[in-house]
Amino acid sequence: MSKLAILGGKKTIERPAPHFPWPVITSKIEKVVLKQLHESVSIYNRSGIFERFEDQFASFHKRKHGLLTNSGTTAIYSMFIGADLKPGDEVICPAYTFYASVTPLFFIGAIPVLCDADESGNIDPDKIEKLITKKTKGIVVTHMWGVPCQMDKIVKICKKHKLLLFEDCSHAHGAKYKNKLVGTFGHAAAWSLQGQKIITGGEGGILLTNDKKIYDRGLLLGHYNKRCKQEISKNSSFYKYAVTGMGLKLRSHPLAVAIAQEQFSHLNKWLKQKRKFAKQMIKRLEILPGISCPKLLKNSNPSWYAFVFQYNKKELNGLSINKFFEAIQAEGCLEADMPGSTCPLNILPLFQKPGKLFPYYKNKLHYKIGDFPIAEKFFKNAIKLPVWVNSKDLNLVNLYLDAIEKVINNHKELL
Repeated sequence: MSKLAILGGKKTIERPAPHFPWPVITSKIEKVVLKQLHESVSIYNRSGIFERFEDQFASFHKRKHGLLTNSGTTAIYSMFIGADLKPGDEVICPAYTFYASVTPLFFIGAIPVLCDADESGNIDPDKIEKLITKKTKGIVVTHMWGVPCQMDKIVKICKKHKLLLFEDCSHAHGAKYKNKLVGTFGHAAAWSLQGQKIITGGEGGILLTNDKKIYDRGLLLGHYNKRCKQEISKNSSFYKYAVTGMGLKLRSHPLAVAIAQEQFSHLNKWLKQKRKFAKQMIKRLEILPGISCPKLLKNSNPSWYAFVFQYNKKELNGLSINKFFEAIQAEGCLEADMPGSTCPLNILPLFQKPGKLFPYYKNKLHYKIGDFPIAEKFFKNAIKLPVWVNSKDLNLVNLYLDAIEKVINNHKELL
């Protein structure tokens, strides 16, 4: 009988799913939710749990202004609206990212100019400058899977060409590049607080900036009336729009913010444990054929939202990634994943023919499969593992690594 579970052998991991429940609902979370439930379930201005979390999150990043929203997507939208992007403005964006890093541009009329990835999956700064034109207004970066981009190079490009710099930090709560927190390099940054993120309220997002105009326009987009009247100066040309704003309501829910604030108190502890496990995962996996571990820059300290490695079938006699993935799942690696919706944007219909949904873009975008070979290669060969936050999960981490090693050592049985 084969040793491999997919061929009838014994599974490496017998433990039933889930192996990585997130978020973990503790008695402390239950208490803060009940407390907030009796304090307020709807906040119209900047007070209470909104004020406390925004101040705490902004202070942690040494930013002046924090603005909670109902999702990371609307935090990104607020960032773009805040920067006063206009129809026809070009914004250089990563080709490989979750699409919501870029899709808010469609509601503005700005043109997403996609840029290929480097070997880490992040935007390649060496490919940015050739995309800059007279219409270019800014650059968006996403710190993919919690691994920081090459921010020194990107900041230098933005300063040279006088471009706005936006950071999507949705995967990267607490990540650092050269001892500087991501989200503090550009003019504005956004984080998701959605269910699977390191800091989560179930749903939600937050925008940080030092620029009062970006902040005020972000307020007008989705926080009309009381909050705008409270925070926009009466001397500002924006103040006359305070009652209506831009007519949208994008406020977060107080119960979600209460959950996120309690989670935020654990961030440093969680990151410390994640980094220990990620180091162990790299040590064991990097010596195995068929696997390339995440490419880390010098002085880069990821948040390890996830551990995404690259599969190389040539080193395993041509064994397909699908067969390899099925084999490790059969061994019990139930939390392993091949990310699908996080992909090169050029393979999505929305970026190939956006005119069907957004008439303004008819004949303006023509991306197609094959446009961004590095991003597409990264996507096709990516396998994602969770990075646990509790030292008690050490045995489970080792079992996942044992399962992967077992499949590799016996891969010829699958050919």
